[in-house]
Amino acid sequence: MQKYARSIMLFGEENFKKIQKSRILILGLGGVGSFALDSLYNTGLTDILVVDYDVYEESNQNRQLGSVGNIGRSKVEVLQEKYPKIVILEKKIDLNWINSFDFEPFDYILDCIDEVLTKIHLILKCHRKLLSTSGSAKRIDASKLEYKSIWKTYNDPFIRKIRKGLKKRGFIGEYKVVFSPQEPLCELKGSFEGVTASFGLMLSSIAIQKIISKNVSKNI
Repeated sequence: MQKYARSIMLFGEENFKKIQKSRILILGLGGVGSFALDSLYNTGLTDILVVDYDVYEESNQNRQLGSVGNIGRSKVEVLQEKYPKIVILEKKIDLNWINSFDFEPFDYILDCIDEVLTKIHLILKCHRKLLSTSGSAKRIDASKLEYKSIWKTYNDPFIRKIRKGLKKRGFIGEYKVVFSPQEPLCELKGSFEGVTASFGLMLSSIAIQKIISKNVSKNI
């Protein structure tokens, strides 16, 4: 267990066992999802199903793990080579797939996609175990990231569309998201790994804290 010695030092043996026994679903393996995967896997949580249908493009190289040297290759296949214990599913995450997929076996679902209607549908179906981010593009200050009620987010046009869509469908429950209140700095999807990766790492941190929260070790 030398590989996870530092994880065990931090979390304690009992909490580390809880982490290893947990099962995670990651939706989307871009600039957010790839870093969430890396963090969870290296911590010791390796029972992970990842879902993505895309291939690497040249423009992915500034922020997506696995993209360098793998242009044109399937994201899920490349990342399975790097993280061999994960299970991969090469599928487009759309409304039909969400309706047919069984989310029940997973402890937590990490929503790392950037499509408004799909996010709304995910929240409506499985918000109790879903951990979502807003869009991570157009910003440069990672220190601005917050995790708070979707109804209290601000300065974020993307999450505003999510709120509007949820209200229209009658969802008024409490739901928290990772977002940045920093004003967008460009119109198109300019991106900076210092921020996109931070979104993924924050999701990973939230998932780990939730996993151990029912039995917090004295070592934390």
